[in-house]
Amino acid sequence: MADYDFRNAAEMLSLCDRFGMSISELMLQREMELGNVSWQLVMEHVDKCLRVMDGATKRAGEDPVPSMGGLIGGEARKLRGLPVDKCVLGKSLHKAVIYALAVAETNAGMGVIVAAPTAGAAGILPAALLALFEDKDISMDGLRMALINASAIGYIITRNGSVSGAEAGCQAEVGSASAMAASAVTEMLGGTPEQCCHAASVALSNLLGLVCDPVRGLVEVPCQTRNTAGVACAYTAAEIALADIPFAVPLDEMIAIVYDVGRKMPESLRETGLGGCAAAPSVCANCGK
Repeated sequence: MADYDFRNAAEMLSLCDRFGMSISELMLQREMELGNVSWQLVMEHVDKCLRVMDGATKRAGEDPVPSMGGLIGGEARKLRGLPVDKCVLGKSLHKAVIYALAVAETNAGMGVIVAAPTAGAAGILPAALLALFEDKDISMDGLRMALINASAIGYIITRNGSVSGAEAGCQAEVGSASAMAASAVTEMLGGTPEQCCHAASVALSNLLGLVCDPVRGLVEVPCQTRNTAGVACAYTAAEIALADIPFAVPLDEMIAIVYDVGRKMPESLRETGLGGCAAAPSVCANCGK
């Protein structure tokens, strides 16, 4: 095994401890070692992803994007215009929810997004990272490393579980994105590798059992608003972890649980458009429109 390679969270944490590294530092070294690429090349790719993410979080909030299916469009701008006295959320989470709506809208309108880890859950990670980057004293390098941290969690989930709604329900998409964001935010705010894994595990557990039920088979409803739930879950999980509240289920076990639950879901609740919200009478009545 290469010096910096790992197959699961337990091995990742062991290496972080051995080398005295954060998750992002270890993942960066792994990427350079296994891919035989330079630090500069990795960072160029990270910066490209961040530019696309930033554009996707902003564009729809300023200029609504009509979706291909006609089910969504304009939600980010509407929430952006909500009067302050009607806002329930704090500043950063309110902004993150707007950004999550915007990315989902951009995706549904065939715009450019970063699938992190999937298109259906693409709004969670950029919303969580960019809202905090703008509102807190976080450097550009801190933002870059947060994205690399998220990629480590995404890699572990993909290797040992699933990020596919068709395979394991929306818990595998929105849940995985929320876990990635929770870990990244935790590191952004000074959390340890152990706290990052606690945050990711909490996020997955909070969204355990979430079904994949796209209306008319389109990644629009309820996908867009589930992105907002995912970013709120990520912030909650990160805050719990940063308070040094441990979670009873280790990340590796939580990933296995999510996959097991997903495989036990009936086919109608795994991206077939046959159950859940997709089968609501009002939705079916409007399909012809």
